[in-house]
Amino acid sequence: MNRRLMNWKMMKRTLIMATLVVAAASVVSAQDIAGDWQGALSASGAELRLMLHVSKNADGTLKATLDSVDQGANGIPVTSITFKQSKLSLVVDAVHGTYEGQVSSDGNTIKGTWSQGQALPLDFKRAAAPFKTEHKPAKPSDIDGTWSGTLDTGTIKLRIVFHITNMEDGLTATMDSPDQNLKGWPVTTVTREGASLKIDLKQINASFSGKIAADLSSIDGTWAQGGGSLSLLLKRVKDEPKAERKPASPSDIDGAWLGTLDTGALQLRVVFRLTNTADGLTATLDSPDQGMKGLPATTVTREGESLYIETKQIDGSFSGKVAGDLASIDGTWTQRGGHMPLVLKRLKDESELLRKRPQNPTRPYPYRDEEVSYDNHVQNVTLAATLTIPPGKGPFPGVLLITGSGPQDRDESLLEHKPFLVLSDYLTRRGIAVLRADDRGTGKSTGNFEAATTADFATDTEAGVAYLKTRSEIDPHKIGLVGHSEGGVIAPMVAARNPDVAFIVMMAGSGVRGDEILVAQVQAIAESSGKSHEEATKDGEKEREILTLVESEKDEAVLETKLKEKMAGNVPEGQIGPQIKAVTSPWFRYFMTYDPAIALRKVTCPVLAIDGEKDMQVPATQNLPAIRKALEQAGNKHFEVDELPGLNHLFQTAKTGSPAEYAQIEETISPVALAKMASWILKQ
Repeated sequence: MNRRLMNWKMMKRTLIMATLVVAAASVVSAQDIAGDWQGALSASGAELRLMLHVSKNADGTLKATLDSVDQGANGIPVTSITFKQSKLSLVVDAVHGTYEGQVSSDGNTIKGTWSQGQALPLDFKRAAAPFKTEHKPAKPSDIDGTWSGTLDTGTIKLRIVFHITNMEDGLTATMDSPDQNLKGWPVTTVTREGASLKIDLKQINASFSGKIAADLSSIDGTWAQGGGSLSLLLKRVKDEPKAERKPASPSDIDGAWLGTLDTGALQLRVVFRLTNTADGLTATLDSPDQGMKGLPATTVTREGESLYIETKQIDGSFSGKVAGDLASIDGTWTQRGGHMPLVLKRLKDESELLRKRPQNPTRPYPYRDEEVSYDNHVQNVTLAATLTIPPGKGPFPGVLLITGSGPQDRDESLLEHKPFLVLSDYLTRRGIAVLRADDRGTGKSTGNFEAATTADFATDTEAGVAYLKTRSEIDPHKIGLVGHSEGGVIAPMVAARNPDVAFIVMMAGSGVRGDEILVAQVQAIAESSGKSHEEATKDGEKEREILTLVESEKDEAVLETKLKEKMAGNVPEGQIGPQIKAVTSPWFRYFMTYDPAIALRKVTCPVLAIDGEKDMQVPATQNLPAIRKALEQAGNKHFEVDELPGLNHLFQTAKTGSPAEYAQIEETISPVALAKMASWILKQ
């Protein structure tokens, strides 16, 4: 499926906020690491800058503090610091985090891993100059002050508040998201050129770009995050919001309550967190399986044993009866006209909410992993990547992993799954070197993601192939491509023209045009959500009408008007603008009309094409026969096309294959799929 649209569906439920934040005594080694160090954590397109300050006590022992620059958290104490034989270890009890790193021989870099619920690569380098974490105020600018607006997705409304202040070194700002209980989030940069204003928040992979009105009363612009965008109109706030509610003595139902909504096709956990205040009961709502946390309830009313909780932002409410022993609340969840039973029980252990991802590997690995980078000179892009190299004497066969659509990090992270981390670990343990990179404009890679098409991403792939050829550990005659979803389209595109590609693996790659896939996708997902075949077919027909219109209408103004007419009544009003922007983007237009069979008919190297029987995003019955036919037309004698029973688009063992199941399934990639790919690659 178009992961950009998938990302948009996730974004409309909540702005995904990153959490982190990270100095104490130990013995100093001969190598001196005292001083300031800077680094950044990257995950799923978001970035958090860190500053590590290491100094010596009078007795020569070390102490340190850490600043999380993008969270405005400075001076976080490190509980313990150990530095011995060039290995640095930090324990930060305040945030339940640890760091393990190796200091370079010249003492200027530290390569290591930050662990806080999950392991993330974190490299530090000495700060060339003192890093400013505080700014001195200057004369107020004409836009200093508080600006408020609302993101309307059609199903949820989220208020956004920016507090803009002029400082001696330029404009700064913080952001509040009142409906997510987020306050004082420091922005990364604020740039103003005349009437144009841009605010970047790299921590959450988001930005706001707008035009300041001549009367300075409003800023009309666009909020962009995770590949999606929404209109956002900011207006000056003259009166600051009321102070937060003061807590009161806990009521007998204060605390966290967990329940599960069973739709038949999937199960969704919900958590209400009730708190008594001086003004009465309040609550927030979490949906762990949708990545939503801390959505404030609009109203909480209790009359005896009856409890009512309303969340207008998502048009939902819960009505229930509190049990006499206060152990459960039996009731009904209502949302947009639908009703489902919901029994809430006290949540005693927060660990119950953690998604289990048993296949994610943990350090230390039984192989080498290196942080590397390489250039796409054709398009002036630098790709940041990880290269994993098997133990023993090479040269080894090597593969480059190619992500699916939408801005993806090198692990292809989705819903706490890390498919490419799991795949690279599996292959490397079996003697195959693996290179996986952040998409351009994502993570640590440079370039503009939004302006790129599939053809542009193919040049990034070719840069990766060229890099693998420079590594002595890699057999230059056994370099292959493994692409997932859109990556499965890019792999044959590159193999058809690049003789350095020895083989390719297409994981849920398509064999027909994008418009055909989207229509089939809409129908399959509609049926999985409970619609009849006839209703799902009608949804597919509506999708085809829109796609045909986008392809045929050349006048942009006329196209926008016609799309609004088509979408009215079928798409929430707040989503119409962003969806029009998405379907008229360069990437989407290319994806919609590109026929992968053209490249496949030119591929003569060995090919393994696999898809899951239950894939609803790139249906196997539609695409595998087309791939087989194109390869036969190419005269290719070395290909294998397989439909894997019971697997979905992510190659998880699934019940229905619906994207709604992805988060609930603990398995990241089926062992059957992993073994299939590894054994096939080793035979090439």
